[in-house]
Amino acid sequence: MSSGKPSLVDGEINDNENVSDLEKNKMMLSAGDSEEVRLENNVQLNRNGDDTTTTIKLYKRRWFIVLLFSSYSLCNSFQWIQYGIINNIFMRFYDVESFTIDWMSMIYMLTYIPFIFPVTWLLDKKGLRIIALVATAMNCAGTWIKVTSVRRDLFAVTMLGQFCSSLAQVFILGMPSKIASVWFGSEEVSTACSIGVFGNQLGIAIGFLVPPILVPNVEDMDQLAHHISIMFYITAGVATLLFLLVVIVFQERPELPPTQAQATARCIPPEQYSYTASILRLLRNKPFLLLILTYGLNVGCFYAVGTLLNRMIIEHYPGEELNAGRIGLTIVIAGMVGSLICGIWLDRTKTYKQTTLAVYLMSFVGMLVYAFTLSLGHLWVVFLTAGALGFFMTGYLPLGFEFGVELTYPECEGTSSGLLNCSAQVFGIIFTICQGKITDNYGTLAGNIFLCVFLFIGSVLTGFIKSDLQRQKANQLAKAAEDGLLSGQQQGYGATALIKRLDSPSDSSQT
Repeated sequence: MSSGKPSLVDGEINDNENVSDLEKNKMMLSAGDSEEVRLENNVQLNRNGDDTTTTIKLYKRRWFIVLLFSSYSLCNSFQWIQYGIINNIFMRFYDVESFTIDWMSMIYMLTYIPFIFPVTWLLDKKGLRIIALVATAMNCAGTWIKVTSVRRDLFAVTMLGQFCSSLAQVFILGMPSKIASVWFGSEEVSTACSIGVFGNQLGIAIGFLVPPILVPNVEDMDQLAHHISIMFYITAGVATLLFLLVVIVFQERPELPPTQAQATARCIPPEQYSYTASILRLLRNKPFLLLILTYGLNVGCFYAVGTLLNRMIIEHYPGEELNAGRIGLTIVIAGMVGSLICGIWLDRTKTYKQTTLAVYLMSFVGMLVYAFTLSLGHLWVVFLTAGALGFFMTGYLPLGFEFGVELTYPECEGTSSGLLNCSAQVFGIIFTICQGKITDNYGTLAGNIFLCVFLFIGSVLTGFIKSDLQRQKANQLAKAAEDGLLSGQQQGYGATALIKRLDSPSDSSQT
């Protein structure tokens, strides 16, 4: 006898099925799991029409997972800028040119480009835990190699250590959106992604601040080697601790999915997923292709500014290595605040394109103001303009990740994030080299105007991105179906609808 309440089987509304078991399941809470926060809903997600119920849960441990990720991301991103922010000191210690030290930062960008595709494939096949273990292991190895390189004739060794750390970064940059999707509810994914990016930004901030303090510009080479050694030992100790924590406590995914979208993703049979096909689908997604280009332009500008900051500040304010680090710190701390605010705003409003466009335009304005005030001779003005620039330019990072996930769902979050980051690394190398050469020949104003031009282009192109929010549609469709708002034999639902998107045309045509 029908209860009068519709149920979902294989994507169709079935009014005849007795749903008393479903009603009972809605009252179930797992007594053995004390970390359950709330039971969002139950939904039948089974392509073969089996009477299977998937429970949606959130776990308290999700916060520990994202904070642990943020911590080892921090440790890695600190190393990206630890050479560049005291460029003149490492030039003198290793007796190399300024451009050579620039490559200690650019190697992070260069390494990412060829390795991102095998790493995202590994993320798809092996999951979050394996990627986290490899990332922290490589990061730890890189820090200890650097410990052995504190001799004036061992620049090649310190470059090897930096290469290992840059390789670890490939396993880190694409994970914030993946962790957010796998562990967090639909109303907090953007905030969680912002926290993941927060760690990377905080590491850069510490990288701007701490090296000028730990490694002062002293004349005695033995004393300078001692200061460099202290910095490397501290970094290695932190990296080792984080590696051990990941080995012991980092978990692949929660026992039950946190959202309807994740429940749908888990229902896609592994044999139906092709990494190559996923890449090809992403490259045919026109809004996402535009986002790849605009994201690369914005973040590439940020990489160039961060890498060359010491050179730009020292040119106008000689002897101010410490303040150069503090200005870098200001840029990133302001960006961290911007990231969190943007993440919370997105979770509340879901206005992905509007927010992305507004932040992009303000990045362009901030860069213009910074460019024309850098040479005024007042450091406090530079601090203010750099802070405003950082708030928007680095605040853009999680916006790009989350917008990309929305445009490409149900493709793997690591794959879409990887393509965005690959674009950023390519433009980062190009912009750093070009701005460095322009600055050497024509001054800092010309170099910064060069970046302003591309930020303006990126702002215009962002306006042409079609806001097709696939993940939001999936969640809304699932919620509407569960509430009994969908009816009729032609309505596809949840896993079935999305599995069919991944099927071959011949499969789809049989519906």
